[in-house]
Amino acid sequence: MGYGTTATRPVSHMSGSFLRMQSVTRVFRPRSLQLRFNSSLVDGPPVTEANRAETTMKRFWTTVGIENRKDGVAITLDKRALKTPSGNVLLLPHNKRLAATLVAAEWENQNVVLKPHALPMTSLVSRAIDFFAEPNSRVDARRSLLEYLDTDTICFYQDYPEPLVTQQQAHWDPLLAWVAETYDARIEKFTSILSNSQSEDSKAKFLAAIEGFNHWEMASLERAIHATKSFIIALALVKRKLTVNQASDAARVEVNSQIERWGEVEDTHDVDFHDIRRQLGSAASLLSDA
Repeated sequence: MGYGTTATRPVSHMSGSFLRMQSVTRVFRPRSLQLRFNSSLVDGPPVTEANRAETTMKRFWTTVGIENRKDGVAITLDKRALKTPSGNVLLLPHNKRLAATLVAAEWENQNVVLKPHALPMTSLVSRAIDFFAEPNSRVDARRSLLEYLDTDTICFYQDYPEPLVTQQQAHWDPLLAWVAETYDARIEKFTSILSNSQSEDSKAKFLAAIEGFNHWEMASLERAIHATKSFIIALALVKRKLTVNQASDAARVEVNSQIERWGEVEDTHDVDFHDIRRQLGSAASLLSDA
């Protein structure tokens, strides 16, 4: 079963002792959020409460912990290790404790009623472990993600209205200059969405740029591409050329121009604004070596 795509932020109520994550399990005891999960997520034999939770959408666990193991950091529900949808233990390396903390927070921040979209970090980590950890999967994914270059958000410049032109120049021109300088790649600009294609030479250079990405970086790249509809914006985020807010602004140039001209549509523009930042925030958090 898949998870939602919305990213979370670190919760401010975690105690210092929890965040230090010594070689014992620390227990979360703050407030709660909402989510959905699969009974295969818990270590050990089938759990009646977990099976019931799938049907009733009820929280079945009492405590959430982070356990420091010899081979990494595990998240525990009632002292049992969390598993990915494919049955792998959800284990993060010791240098990704921020990501481990965010995964644990997602599970602690659940109330009685569970929501399927509330596991952004869990879904991203699971994607990295279940899919991108396999080298052959990374090969196939790299070529699929490169296809976004042909319809990349920042390839479609317009010459009207003026506020849109100004935002394009402010957010996109520096990215095109960056890829030209860093990868010696030229990005063609398009005026139509039909029959567009970047050069094979540029694609080969970008393919070489991501061939060395590990499974964490590939999972983050994929999520950022899907969120922004842009290979270049996503690559800039993974390479730390852009912050989350900068990447979001670059992806929303046209929307922001419309808002500036016509005003914000409540429950639409504001929801999209926060959603893309959550998705990009999860990608950036997984990249962090903290």
